[in-house]
Amino acid sequence: MTDLHDLATRIRYVLVRTSHPGNIGSAARAIRTMGFERMELVAPARFPDREANALAAGADEVLANAGIHAELVDGLAGSSLALGLSARRRGVTLPEISPREAAQQALAAAARGEQVALVFGNERTGLENDELARCHAMVRIPSVDDFSSLNLSQAVQVMAYELRVAMLGEAPAAVPPVHDEPPADAAQMEQFYRHLAQTLDEIEFHKGREPTTIMLRLRKLFQRAQPDERELRVLHGILADAQRMAGLAKNK
Repeated sequence: MTDLHDLATRIRYVLVRTSHPGNIGSAARAIRTMGFERMELVAPARFPDREANALAAGADEVLANAGIHAELVDGLAGSSLALGLSARRRGVTLPEISPREAAQQALAAAARGEQVALVFGNERTGLENDELARCHAMVRIPSVDDFSSLNLSQAVQVMAYELRVAMLGEAPAAVPPVHDEPPADAAQMEQFYRHLAQTLDEIEFHKGREPTTIMLRLRKLFQRAQPDERELRVLHGILADAQRMAGLAKNK
């Protein structure tokens, strides 16, 4: 049986571009009541802030240990599964799952020893498409269509509750790994995507096609494949050879 505390420590709550510090404090309280402690903040408008501490209602340790990052990829570093919470269907063609399904996927990954990120967007605009593109699936809380917007901390609470219930019900044990090796983490994947985009430009792949659309589709493909570090090294080698051959062709 996997220890529940160990599972909880492998799950992080990532708040992106938070506008109101009170929501950070309320989110800290929400996850602490469900047995989670790890919070990562990406470009918060105001933090640290007294309002955050006031609304944390005693979950001060969560705030004190929260990571603060300039970019989402830094908040995801080390994680191999990222699930983005969104109230609206957007133009990113990601698998769409419920909070209950997300909890099962997150716990299965955590039981394999992987790090998991639950990603929440700005209070007003939610997650942007380029932020969702860094996630493996989109999680939608099944609220009513005519009043679907939840407060940020409420969305965090819903997800933390689903995870807590799943952990107390049947904590996954000895879940067989999906791959022989652990998947590459978010930072390694982002480095690969930069190399891929650079190579596609150098070999003039796009030829009038929209690079953003192509890269979103390729991100989706590789997010689904979840390559490990060894496989990424092979892919980097292929890209480097393609760049070298493109350089030779241009110098002829």
